[in-house]
Amino acid sequence: MTMRIQEVVDERLLDSLSGGTVIGIDIGSRTGKAVLLKGEEIYTSSVYTGINMQDTADELLEDLLDKSGLTRSEIDYIVGTGYGRIALRYPHIPTRIVTEISCHAMGAHYLNADVRTIVDIGGQDSKAIRVDPLTGGVTEFVMNDKCAAGTGRFLEKVAEILELNIDELGQEAVLADEPSEISSQCVVFAESEVISLRAKGETRRNIAAGIHFASAKRVRNLLKRVGIEPGLIFSGGVSNNVGMRKALEDLSGHPLIEAKIDTIFAGALGAAIHALNDSRAALTDSGALSDGFRLDLSGVENRIAERQEQLSAQEDDHKKVGYLCSYTPLEMISAAGVSHIRLFKAGDSETVASGEQITQSVFCDFTKSILGAFKEKDPLYTSLDKVYTFYTCDCIKTVGEAIGEFFTPTDIYTLPRIKAKPSSRDFYGSQIQSFKADLEQLSGNVITEGELRLQIRQYNEVRRLLTQISELRKRPNPPLTGKDYLDLIKAFYYLPAEELIPLYRGIYDKLSAVPVREERTIRLFMAGGIIADGDRKLLELIEDELGARIVAEDHCTGLKIASAQIDETGDPYKALAEGYIDQTPCARMKPLEERVNISGALATEYQADGILYAYLKFCPCYGQVKNEFFRHYQQLGIPVLELPIDYSKSDQGQLKTRLEAFIEVLKERKGLAAGAV
Repeated sequence: MTMRIQEVVDERLLDSLSGGTVIGIDIGSRTGKAVLLKGEEIYTSSVYTGINMQDTADELLEDLLDKSGLTRSEIDYIVGTGYGRIALRYPHIPTRIVTEISCHAMGAHYLNADVRTIVDIGGQDSKAIRVDPLTGGVTEFVMNDKCAAGTGRFLEKVAEILELNIDELGQEAVLADEPSEISSQCVVFAESEVISLRAKGETRRNIAAGIHFASAKRVRNLLKRVGIEPGLIFSGGVSNNVGMRKALEDLSGHPLIEAKIDTIFAGALGAAIHALNDSRAALTDSGALSDGFRLDLSGVENRIAERQEQLSAQEDDHKKVGYLCSYTPLEMISAAGVSHIRLFKAGDSETVASGEQITQSVFCDFTKSILGAFKEKDPLYTSLDKVYTFYTCDCIKTVGEAIGEFFTPTDIYTLPRIKAKPSSRDFYGSQIQSFKADLEQLSGNVITEGELRLQIRQYNEVRRLLTQISELRKRPNPPLTGKDYLDLIKAFYYLPAEELIPLYRGIYDKLSAVPVREERTIRLFMAGGIIADGDRKLLELIEDELGARIVAEDHCTGLKIASAQIDETGDPYKALAEGYIDQTPCARMKPLEERVNISGALATEYQADGILYAYLKFCPCYGQVKNEFFRHYQQLGIPVLELPIDYSKSDQGQLKTRLEAFIEVLKERKGLAAGAV
């Protein structure tokens, strides 16, 4: 299709589209779309998405060139977006990829400058996007999870059951007398429910209407999270479905904005406008580390591997224990002459599946990984003489019980939930004394006050060094990444304090000598549940692929462990009890407000542009209390992105899309703030 730009774009925004010959390519899961902007003309093309995404993009490109009479050498810039954007390669044409969230927002804005909210429903996902009416930038967005409910795939499946095509399904829906009640939004269960309704004599029209309303309700839930207001537009592959359009208007209470072009092209149009903007100015990348410096931690990794091999091969003559929680006093274990490691490896899919045979499917992947490692006879875990945990999380308590029942002797100590009560502190002190007695029995060694004081001093120094290293991340351009810092913390869980002190001192001296640069990259704060040993997919996406930086973290395998400082005078046992119970509290502790305030203060202290609240699916601690954290972050004016994760690889694409879009939103905010100044 060929049209004049003034026939498509809101006349209030026409002046900003002068100059440049650019293309936006939107490769959806079902359909590929492309838009070419050339002078005062706009060209569109659409094809079914093939197996090879580059071939689909090439087909779109060649169609646009045929329609416009241009050659590839005359294209100034291409922006790719959508499901298949990462596959696009045009070596001789400047090319960039932008998330479909930003492209749909920009495209919808140029179609109608009154757009405030976008419903985008594609073949495999659905999104609600709030748009800045002044710029077309994204101010907030939410996506559905990996479930197909409310997407084009869901409607296609139901259409097959009703022996209709997807267009007929929508047309039948708007002719219904009364929508059928559809309780299930799952593709699998909806099939049996539709069959059951037909057996009861329900008409296809009523069932079709019920299906659209069930899908629209799920999408409405997304809209509620970003805020439903007038100025609602419907984009994506499902936007031409008249049944879904009617259901959305009825449920949202707002009419859908009509555009002068099929809104399936909104994403491609937005990509073309991004391409036009990019062609006008050279892009700069502020994500590089100071002077190209990269911290080499291969020596640390090698030493950790050597230590693990020593323990696994029974080369260490000391008793060996594992522990499950950061409230376990390492000073006392070391004072007993016992070697220790934290059990916090993230398992692969096979390890997780093996652990699930012992526990339940509604436990998080971390707990399944621990049990799976024992069940699959991980040599490091099976070399242990005993496992300890100071019980915080209910799931970890159950895991400790299962380890004791099936694999290795285990002791579970209780951490009081309300730490401010004198009785709670007395009780925790008694737990410390019980722990001491058990360690002495296990090791055959008497824990002396002198040795305990020595270990307290050493671990205090370790925590001070970790704090000093972390504070280097307050620089505008930090000399280490968030992944680097977590890898340094990993050493804390595997190596003894006397080895950590010179190691951390050397690393601090090296990092502090890196020249300070003022170029500021996007700074992210990570909060939420545990990030285990080996679970680095989020950090690698953020820092290696997207160029942002994790500058601090509020979870129990990050900066939190450096928060405990133990009194080096007076009764060392009382000092241990007071120091550990007063460290940055677990989300299980009461009042939760303390942890929430500490988290917000850290994000502010490290000048975070945004917060990633990441937690494992089914987490009983951080999943249930997330809204308390979100409210506090919002009061501080810091945007937050919720990231429920697991250890599978299947959500990599969706995670990247969410992170890309969030970082784009933060860049937009950062640019606006700079302009305002």
